[in-house]
Amino acid sequence: MSRIERINAELKKQLSVILRDGIKDPRVAGKIICVTDAQVDRDLTLAQIYVSVLGGENDEKSILDGLNSAEGYIKSELKSKIKLRNMPALRFLYDDSISYGRKISKILDDLNSSENKQGE
Repeated sequence: MSRIERINAELKKQLSVILRDGIKDPRVAGKIICVTDAQVDRDLTLAQIYVSVLGGENDEKSILDGLNSAEGYIKSELKSKIKLRNMPALRFLYDDSISYGRKISKILDDLNSSENKQGE
């Protein structure tokens, strides 16, 4: 595993803990936020953090705004948990793969139930 991969994995792990413990921003507080991926660029100046929100798909823009405005707090928490010379800037992006997978699953379930009804 390369250094960048280890940093990505550690960022993902520590961000999950920080977001679970709570951020006081009302746009984020009380939401179940899942960190799906973290990708740091080669020079460690920027980290793209992909998040998914369970039960709050309609609020994705406000949640991303809340996370991006809390970047300073999140970075200070990360600095105490991860030993890097310079903590990269964080950019939070919405990952819709969970909701997309749910839609596909629902379509397949609907197809299966209609085939079962036609077979009877």
